[in-house]
Amino acid sequence: MNASVAIQSLPAAENNDELIRIVDAVIDYIKSTGLNYYVGPFETTIEGDYDELMDIVKECQHIAVRAGAPSVMAYIKVSYHPEGDVLTIEKKVTKHHQ
Repeated sequence: MNASVAIQSLPAAENNDELIRIVDAVIDYIKSTGLNYYVGPFETTIEGDYDELMDIVKECQHIAVRAGAPSVMAYIKVSYHPEGDVLTIEKKVTKHHQ
């Protein structure tokens, strides 16, 4: 695992319920990838191969639009270590959830 990505998907929506429905569709897609992920209140973090993660980030925008968003913005954070492993989600947050 040479990368982790945090994505905050911000689809345009008529109201909060619609916003949550669209974001849930994006999160369902992320879950379906089989990669390790962590859903936070503002963003979802995913761990894996850099190229695969970049494809997932791209597809998240398409998912939001297919779910009904007329447009979508996203904030992306990327940690990439081409020759090694990134610090895992588990090491970063587990101690705070016990």
